[in-house]
Amino acid sequence: MWAILLIAVLGIAVFFTAIGKGWIGYVPPVEELENPINKFASQVVSSDGVLLGTWSLNENRIFVSHQDIAPCMFEALIATEDKRFYSHSGVDLMSVARAVIKRGLMGQANAGGGSTITQQLAKQLYTSTASSSTERILQKTIEWVIALKLERYYSKDEILTLYLNYFDFLHHAVGIKTAARVYFNKNPKDLTVPEAAVLVGMCKNPAYFNPIRAPKRVLERRNVVLKLMNEQGYLTDADYQRYREMPLGLDFQRVSHKEGLATYLREYLRHVLTAKRPVRSNYAAWQDQEYHDDSLAWETDPLFGWCNKNFKKDGTPYNIYTDGLRIYTTVNSHMQRYAEEAVREHMAGYLQPQFEKNKKTSRNFPFSSSLTQKQIQDILHKNIVQSDRYRKLKKDGASEEEIDRNFRRKTPMTIFTYHGEVDTLMTPLDSILYYKSLLRAGFMSMDPITGEVKAYVGGLDYASFQYDMCMMGRRQIGSTIKPYLYALAMENGYSPCDEAPNVQQTYMVGDKPWTPRNGSTDRYGQMVTLRWGLSQSNNWISAYLMSKLNPHALVSLIRSFGINSLDVYPSMSLCLGTCDMSVAEMVSGYSAFVNRGIRTAPLLVNRIENNTGEIITTFQPRMNEVISAESSYKMLEMLQAVINEGTGRRLRFRYNFTAQIGGKTGTTNNHSDGWFMGFVPRLVSGCWVGGENRDIHFNEMSTGQGASTALPIWAKYMKKVYADPSLDYSEDEKFNIPEDFEPCNKMESDSIIIENGIDDIFQ
Repeated sequence: MWAILLIAVLGIAVFFTAIGKGWIGYVPPVEELENPINKFASQVVSSDGVLLGTWSLNENRIFVSHQDIAPCMFEALIATEDKRFYSHSGVDLMSVARAVIKRGLMGQANAGGGSTITQQLAKQLYTSTASSSTERILQKTIEWVIALKLERYYSKDEILTLYLNYFDFLHHAVGIKTAARVYFNKNPKDLTVPEAAVLVGMCKNPAYFNPIRAPKRVLERRNVVLKLMNEQGYLTDADYQRYREMPLGLDFQRVSHKEGLATYLREYLRHVLTAKRPVRSNYAAWQDQEYHDDSLAWETDPLFGWCNKNFKKDGTPYNIYTDGLRIYTTVNSHMQRYAEEAVREHMAGYLQPQFEKNKKTSRNFPFSSSLTQKQIQDILHKNIVQSDRYRKLKKDGASEEEIDRNFRRKTPMTIFTYHGEVDTLMTPLDSILYYKSLLRAGFMSMDPITGEVKAYVGGLDYASFQYDMCMMGRRQIGSTIKPYLYALAMENGYSPCDEAPNVQQTYMVGDKPWTPRNGSTDRYGQMVTLRWGLSQSNNWISAYLMSKLNPHALVSLIRSFGINSLDVYPSMSLCLGTCDMSVAEMVSGYSAFVNRGIRTAPLLVNRIENNTGEIITTFQPRMNEVISAESSYKMLEMLQAVINEGTGRRLRFRYNFTAQIGGKTGTTNNHSDGWFMGFVPRLVSGCWVGGENRDIHFNEMSTGQGASTALPIWAKYMKKVYADPSLDYSEDEKFNIPEDFEPCNKMESDSIIIENGIDDIFQ
């Protein structure tokens, strides 16, 4: 008997030694045990400290330290999962004996398990799901060895912290920090006792005790946890009775890169940070503009390709999905929310209903009535071919006829509406038409001095409309180009008080006549000031100025304003905004009018920290002088006139703004694009509104002009900004113009003014 006992003891010792050495099963090396959680989601944080979102691959884990977790969370965990946690060394022999006797021999399913918190952590970290009872027994012994090693390297508090940081609470909530935000919209240190009990209750079986799908069951489980806390002395009888009567109190916040605040900004930053050095062969033939933008950004913007330009201590590039970086953006969460609300309120509450009322009777809805059915079919076919459904059907070998029938067959689907997603039955072709009928918008708000972007809206809803119309998309800008033309005039010695003939003229461009049209005949035949011409957005005055200036000089100046669009060509018609630009480019360009002639590039990120809080990189404003300070003062005088007495005057009589405001409206041919660029002393904001295609537009000027489509979004946003005292913006602020400045003084210039008309330019 002694020999048998000795052999058994020696056998067990050899068995556990073999496990510890890694000869049987897998035991992680010491280095890995010292850092068991080495993959963290990167966090995108607003300038006022609000977590906007995270980037991760499969696990949305954000590590949080022990002192940043509410003590009741640890108390609930110990009382429920391992009441002798502080007295054992990783393996609780009493619990093991109880599990063997009661569950193994007596078959009592409710006798409880024998695993300690440390063993559970070891299981989550290093063992996979067992496929048989024999394999599970082997895994159990391996977990004992790992648990003992974990206890050697970590304190009890550190083990509790690791456990809560690693546990998967479902709904992409991996770790206590994300779980607290997802289920209660809180930080872990702010969790109450009942909330902690809910989360600890999930540890037994998160799928079964899912607060979203089984709230009644979770409430019962929460009260079991509270009872255990009471029995272990963590709660008084009075507190236990009070807490058990409380509701679950969920404040569910789904975690997804497609939801939440600043979704378009987060996606743009993800793209920018992970970008690689542009190679032309990696771009399609039609992506000249994108290749040009990326190549320029790679050389001039430190943020572009940051992960591939910066390296960790081990020499490998940074990874935003696993390195737990903290990206501190310049966006203010309040202003971002106000911008998103302003876009949605105007689009859903007024503009979209007006568009449908305006166009619904047209047989071409939502397209222009001037299009033929053949043209509409060509547009729809292009969208069909570009769809995922078409590519999948084509890959499966379907013929064009079969694909056509598929797109005309009603299918269950979920569609976007302004009142939330709706399940419906619709043909894929009708869904294309439906989404095309929804107008789009882009908006940006920026500090003109620092370049810090305060709000960034790329569209209506990222989950449904993923093309970014703030930074990526470009549309024709119409009359919002005119301030650049007038700035060139100011640089060439003109003043706001100089006069021009308000008549329609025909200009010879080479051997072809060009006669610009104008939307109004007010003061026709009179000599009018340039100030009046810009305030009324008069095309004849712009054409007259263009005939006196050099189109090549205008293109050069536009480039210095930060416009990278490839279709900016030196031509007479350029003065009317025939080129395409992005909202971000325009906002950046208009910053020069506020900032004494100095244009500031948009700054999206202030700094990046690693997962220990060490600052890796900081980012500074990028500026360049484009016009003189004196010219900028003259432009401020004229652009304020746009608001006070011109096309933007509804900001005064309809929205009752009293602040000093400068701005410019813009509307393109057929009302396809509506623009408004507006600025106050410390904010420059711009908005574009239009259809997905240029052939989707309002029928008349009254509803399709920029003053009706885009300006109200700016107005709603600024009303909210001014109403928030925490933002410190006031309508009493003044533009920084010297008191003795006289806008009508002539300015000396070395630039050449061409007096003989457009013919000389092209000769």
